[in-house]
Amino acid sequence: MTESVATVATTTPKGRDTGNACRLSRPGIVCPLGADHGLISSALFSASRGLRVSDDFSPGTPLSLGRVTARLVDDSDWPAPLRSRNNRLLATALEQLAPELEALKRQGIAAERIGVVLGTSTSGIGETEAAMDAQRAAVAQGTPSADSWPQSFEYRRQELGAPAECVAWLSGARGPIYTLSTACTSSAKALASARRLLASGQCDAVIAGGADSLCHMTVKGFMSLEAVSRKQSQPLGAERDGINLGEAAVLFVVTPERGGVQLTGVGESSDAHHISAPCPDGSGAEAAMRGALASAGRAPGEIDYINLHGTATPLNDAMESLAISRLFGTDAAADNGSDIDQPRPPAVSSTKALTGHTLGACGALEAAFCWLALEHGRLPPHATPREALDPTLPALNIVYRDRPETPPLRVMSNAFAFGGNNISLVLERHTTDPESSAC
Repeated sequence: MTESVATVATTTPKGRDTGNACRLSRPGIVCPLGADHGLISSALFSASRGLRVSDDFSPGTPLSLGRVTARLVDDSDWPAPLRSRNNRLLATALEQLAPELEALKRQGIAAERIGVVLGTSTSGIGETEAAMDAQRAAVAQGTPSADSWPQSFEYRRQELGAPAECVAWLSGARGPIYTLSTACTSSAKALASARRLLASGQCDAVIAGGADSLCHMTVKGFMSLEAVSRKQSQPLGAERDGINLGEAAVLFVVTPERGGVQLTGVGESSDAHHISAPCPDGSGAEAAMRGALASAGRAPGEIDYINLHGTATPLNDAMESLAISRLFGTDAAADNGSDIDQPRPPAVSSTKALTGHTLGACGALEAAFCWLALEHGRLPPHATPREALDPTLPALNIVYRDRPETPPLRVMSNAFAFGGNNISLVLERHTTDPESSAC
């Protein structure tokens, strides 16, 4: 992880907030659903999966994978340490933020006041795998081991700090620059860190998000944990048996401006239950959600929608359902199979069935899906059919395509990681009225 911090005397540009506003720009998104908001929204709001069956990373064992098929930025003229698929994904997402970055220049925001905080778990491991394959082949053909590495191999591509360095190089940002790696919470924590950099006055804007790319180590590692499904995943399903893996990159420009979509609440916890299994009673997840509500100044009944971590592993879905039911209540209408006249808990769905679990990118990706839900006034439907749901789980208010459309105003996004590392975010759509609340 690298960090460079410069102190620059600035005045607050017109239209900016001196309080605690935390606006998330229109996100740059590159994921298995596409690299265009129109394509992504169409798939997201119709529960259309972006997975393809392949054994590219698991020879002899075909798996449903969420691979990005969109055209990526060419990196052939980049500095060697930055050339990786992970960074090409990020560069493609960054291209989509050109209007937001240009707006920062027009406002006179100095490069030293623009930070970059990203999350990843893979960085450039895929490029190292390719180099190792070439090295082994050269040794097998009689090349001395010391001379067998490809001339193009650059070990710095796999450094965890490389993604933030790359985005800083591409954007010209020269404020605090660092990468977080906390498994599946990485990019959600990057957004939380961006919020803190703004609140502390260290930055006037932060490019925040994350990326992860598919590689052999990731796929085979999760296979060794017996966490990967051989079929399409079924979050909250009775026959759920593991995750599908995916890749993505998502970036936001986070600024202390009012209006638009605001990151109003962040809750984090670390229950340290187990190196890979979640705490069965959901106490760590519940603590993160309670923290996010308290941070946002909201009661449970004020949340309209929750984007579940929803991995489709038996343990995760059981503990997350339990935690949500304790904090927000169970869905009496679902329990009784009828539309009874009483308040229902927040609507919920998992979008990982559409993209695969994008690991270090999932927190930012699913925050972006929440951004789209607030922007379009629609909720992402759940992909697991009603008839396939697990009846032993607490009854949740699950979104399906036949649900009447009620535009959400306040949403929550959950991300839970190895080691009991948990985070929940609250996003809200605000008007530009100066009297409206902000984070």
